[in-house]
Parts: sequence; C-alpha cells; structure tokens
Amino acid sequence: MKTIVVRYKVKPDRVAENEQYIRNVFQELDERAPAGFRYGSFKLEDGVSFVHVVFEDPSGGDFSLADLPAFQAFTAHIGERCDEPPIAMEGMPAGQYRLFDG
Repeated sequence: MKTIVVRYKVKPDRVAENEQYIRNVFQELDERAPAGFRYGSFKLEDGVSFVHVVFEDPSGGDFSLADLPAFQAFTAHIGERCDEPPIAMEGMPAGQYRLFDG
C-alpha cells in the first residue's frame, strides 16, 4: 500500500476557505467511492496547519486523486492560501494500531 503524507500551513484568514475545499473533495470521494483508496485530512491544534494522509492500494484500480475536479480546484491556487507550501512525502508505517482496518 502506497502512503503519501502532505503537510502545509495556511494563512489565518484563509482557513475557512481551505476547509471548504477539503469538504468538497470528501463529498466527491463519497459520491465516487473509489476502491482501494483511503484519505484523511487533519487540522492541527494551531488552527492553520493541515496534514493529509493518502493510502492507495495498487490492487484497487487506477483511481487518482488528481483526477477529481474537487481536488483540482483544491490544489489550483493552494500556494496563495499558504504561509508554508505543501510538502508531500511517501511514508511507510513504523507501527500502527487498527489504522488500516476497514
């Protein structure tokens, strides 16, 4: 399973806008329900930092988050919303407890 972790920090006056984009992505994911795909987004306690975690099972098909119109809208001008731009890295679990259970 491929795991991507993305972190970034938005400008304080753009938090609500960023959260709306995120909600739109999850709404579209709910409608499409892609197989073998898991995605989580977290706003950290400072109120401006976000972490997104993507789990892609290669046996789940050829779904790509980048193909979703809502995700394209989310990423289109993200640099303008950010104080710290997104940094994406592939991750490998060092340990987990029921994180990957369905």
